[in-house]
Amino acid sequence: MRSPLRIALAAAATTALTSTAAFGLCLTAGTAAATPSSGVTAQILGQVTIADKDYILRQITIAPGGTTGWHFHDGTLYALITSGTLSHYKSDCSVDGIYNAGATLVEPSGPGHVHIGNNSATTPLVLQVVYVNPAGSPLSEDAAAPSCELPK
Repeated sequence: MRSPLRIALAAAATTALTSTAAFGLCLTAGTAAATPSSGVTAQILGQVTIADKDYILRQITIAPGGTTGWHFHDGTLYALITSGTLSHYKSDCSVDGIYNAGATLVEPSGPGHVHIGNNSATTPLVLQVVYVNPAGSPLSEDAAAPSCELPK
């Protein structure tokens, strides 16, 4: 079992490691239905609530060919790619990053920051993620798929 102090320290360390990365994403007009995730498994490794914020440490694995589906977060997300390659796209379907093992990223909060993550590689993608959310909020919110097509 993980102690609240250890979880908070992991969150602080991840925040410090990823504080220089930020992404500005925007919604586009003409959206369709939400896209479900596929090939994604996740395990919560620890959670603590401090001052109306949930700090959640989660390991996410995306199988080759898997996707998160279009979504956004109610709080800021900090991620470390521990193995594999993440292809990350903005809501206009442009690539905003290809992240290999050892890379970090930050996903800002809110419906103005819709994105999708894919594993286009032949090996599993594993991420360690810290969510800093308003207490009690979901880890992610499904979003409508934009009317554009992702690059191949």
